[in-house]
Order: sequence, then structure tokens, then C-alpha cells
Amino acid sequence: MSSTNLDVVCLCAQWCGTCREYQDTFAQLQVALPGHRYRWIDIEDEADAIGDIDVETFPTLMVAHEGVVLFAGPVLPRLTDAQRLLEAQAARWDSGNHRPISGLPDDQFLAYTELARGL
Repeated sequence: MSSTNLDVVCLCAQWCGTCREYQDTFAQLQVALPGHRYRWIDIEDEADAIGDIDVETFPTLMVAHEGVVLFAGPVLPRLTDAQRLLEAQAARWDSGNHRPISGLPDDQFLAYTELARGL
């Protein structure tokens, strides 16, 4: 088991049916892997918190550690998928791979990094 505590942020919207369904999964994830810090952000209610992040698909998770974004993207609303994602990212950090994610447009990389550093 990893000793790395991750910041796990779910970006959702109240009007999104999939997000409402994912709330239970997100709560189960917190019980299954309690060592991490979890935050649910409604992108409309907390628009200032997410800055310039463009959420195109719901739910979107951001996983970070010490302000370094390790994952940012949509996830299927399945507990086992979310658990594997967190376990893989914690293991990656523990192995010494502290590189941030790649593949995001520059503006989105900066926006997610700003969110991660503000947690």
C-alpha cells in the first residue's frame, strides 16, 4: 500500500445526471481509500475555484500530489476504475516518477496546475 496522499478532485455539475450518480461512487471511494484528500467541486457553484479549466465530459477527476497534476480527465462512474486510478498514481509517485501529466493543451495544463497548487 502506498504512503502517498493524493488530492482527488471531482469536477461535476448538479444538472448532470451522471455526476449525481457518481456522488455515491465518490463517497465509496473515500471509504475504500481514506488516506487521500477528496474534494467535490460543482463547476457552476464554484467557478472561481476551477479558474480556466474547461470541463467537456462529466465526471472529470483531477489527481495531484504536492501541486503536481498526475491525472486530469473524464472517468467512468465505476468504483473499481477510480480505485485503480488512485492506486496507480500513488504507486507512480512512490516509484520516483514525479512528472506531471502530459497531453493536455498548454492552457488546460496551467489551469489544472493552478487548481492543484491551490488545494
